[in-house]
Amino acid sequence: MKKLAVIVAAASFALTAPMAVLASEHEHGSMKMEHGGHMMEMGKAAHEEVVDGVKATFKIMSMKEHMKGMEMPMGMKETHHLMVEFKDAKSGKPLTEGEVRVKIQGPDKSTQEKDLMGMEGHFGADFDLSKKGKYGVMARFKLKDGKVRSAKFWYTVK
Repeated sequence: MKKLAVIVAAASFALTAPMAVLASEHEHGSMKMEHGGHMMEMGKAAHEEVVDGVKATFKIMSMKEHMKGMEMPMGMKETHHLMVEFKDAKSGKPLTEGEVRVKIQGPDKSTQEKDLMGMEGHFGADFDLSKKGKYGVMARFKLKDGKVRSAKFWYTVK
């Protein structure tokens, strides 16, 4: 369990470190960046939907592409970072407190299930999406209001 926590922490750091360097090279006032919003601005949405007044935006990023020029941590088998951002559908206000659990079924019918960690304005975790094909992504989340919601979508790795 400790090894997994270290790997997740290392991957999270590796994914956010390039943005920290970029931020330090610019004047803070010249950048339009909300607290923690930089990760969600990267890549495009894999799925978006409104569930009971909450807008959920899911992104899946290839760690290999995102970490070009950096070395992947030894023994890391996860290939993609899944992140989800929640906002109030009416006000657009970020919803950053809660619990998120994701189950992913691969093209070979194998499954992975993880709790997503809160990460600077979004929730995220790393998954092994190394096989080409269609993945079923199922998320259950309970935010600060205590209501349990869910979202499902398909994601294709080419």
